Amino acid sequence: MVLPTLGDRLDTLAETLESVAGQRRDVPVTLVVVVPPEAGPARRLAESYAARLVDDPRRGISHAINLGVETATDESYYAWIGDDDLFRPGALATLRRLIESTPGAVVAFGGCDYVDGAGRVLASNRAGRWARWLLPWGPDLIPHPGSLIRLDAMRSAGLFDPGLRYAMDLDMFLRLRALGPFASTRTSVSAFRWHADSLTVANRAASGAEADRVKTAHLPRGLRPLSPLWHVPVRWASARAARAMSRRASGLPAGSRRRGLPGRG
Repeated sequence: MVLPTLGDRLDTLAETLESVAGQRRDVPVTLVVVVPPEAGPARRLAESYAARLVDDPRRGISHAINLGVETATDESYYAWIGDDDLFRPGALATLRRLIESTPGAVVAFGGCDYVDGAGRVLASNRAGRWARWLLPWGPDLIPHPGSLIRLDAMRSAGLFDPGLRYAMDLDMFLRLRALGPFASTRTSVSAFRWHADSLTVANRAASGAEADRVKTAHLPRGLRPLSPLWHVPVRWASARAARAMSRRASGLPAGSRRRGLPGRG
């Protein structure tokens, strides 16, 4: 499991590490924390949870994740979690059973709760098997925290594109689609914390534009000129849902809220 962090959110990092520790009751987990050398408190906190530390040279999140993946030895699977995300109890055991019971599966993923700073659930993503079908056309509803990938399949597909800052997981899932089926459950196995300084939340426009470029690059060449026909309305709907989620997270009155499920545009 790879956990990249700059070490500047110690409170949520502690909660994340505790949720990882809970997974070790059910499955063996090698935790790799990719963290800058100068982030002393975060490094000490990670070491207290028996993490393997890798120095982050600050070349971007995709590069940091790749550094963590490259430390793998005899592990069979890759999982990722952000320094403010959470695993639900039994998450990795659920995903491992799922991927091992689905012939040829290269990815297993579950539902994901969107939570506020206090951990209260704002909405849930339970797209299930439809999320794989939507990848090239609609929002990315496969949660990166809450997915399990076969390491041999990831190595065949290639590691994360270091040129991508927001949609590196979308790009990876699109590459993995060609290598085998995805297994899914609608049960929530993770939680994504929705707050203003989250990389994706704070940069919705840039995130959506990068996702559009990634999806277009994976389309057959003849369809690429037509991609704005669905990318534009999908991005509009995703932005609308994201604004509604931000209103919920900020605690605005119920009358100003709208239900919606945000996803990568």
